[in-house]
Amino acid sequence: MAGSITLDETSALTGRIALITGSGKKTGIGYAIAKKMAARGAHIIIADYGNATDFAADVGTGTNEEMTAIAAELASQFGVQTLAVNVDVTDTTTVEQMVQDIQEKFGGVDILCNNAGATFGVPNGVHTYDEAAWLKTVDVNLHGVFRVSKAVVPLMAQKGGTIINTASRAGKVPPLFNGAYAVSKAGVIMLTKVMAKELAGMHIRVNAICPGQIMTDLERWRFGLEAQFFNTTMEEQERKMCGTIPLGRIGTPDEVADMAVFLASDASSYVTGQAINICGGQLMEL
Repeated sequence: MAGSITLDETSALTGRIALITGSGKKTGIGYAIAKKMAARGAHIIIADYGNATDFAADVGTGTNEEMTAIAAELASQFGVQTLAVNVDVTDTTTVEQMVQDIQEKFGGVDILCNNAGATFGVPNGVHTYDEAAWLKTVDVNLHGVFRVSKAVVPLMAQKGGTIINTASRAGKVPPLFNGAYAVSKAGVIMLTKVMAKELAGMHIRVNAICPGQIMTDLERWRFGLEAQFFNTTMEEQERKMCGTIPLGRIGTPDEVADMAVFLASDASSYVTGQAINICGGQLMEL
């Protein structure tokens, strides 16, 4: 029909500026989001904690070299502008420096993906959890979303935008011996709803994505940890997990990225304040 708009047109992100935290490793959800958005025409800011020497080995962060290489690759492959920035979401000073760098290059932000996340001190029950590890986990996952959003919203204020927070199925269904992560992600879901109400008048939509079992470095680490605990193999632990998922398999970062692209685009123009499960049916809610 003449004048009709196709889904491809409404989901295009041509010329928009997208900031994705925690996007500095090719094996993560953040990179998958960055690549999908670049393919849709968005200019991309790769942000990660490039100097994460104090982080545990199981926490995947992109080095400065990896971030720079990813930014260059996306620019070359998709013909978009890119920027790689080093940010520690637990440090307001580095967040403010990131915003300054973005202002100098792009002038603003249209899409913010608060994807940076981590877990420390696991496995432990609440009664045995190391306090510093608990606080660090909450600081990265929850307070990091607050800090980055607070700093970036003024860059969206004139023409509006979209914010997508990476929460988790764990924010809705409590896992064993990973309480700080679960509590922090539950906080992200509520923060998303608060922001959606408060920022609606500024034409900023805010939603959360809640991945279930997605094959990232963190998921592989989890299977390895469980295999040691139960004296079995990673493959066996993965098989058992797949048995709890109606679709019968672990998800991919690309499948999470597809939802992020939808939420960033005009195809979701009437969607805000939602926490959307991407879990193969593992969690079903009314």
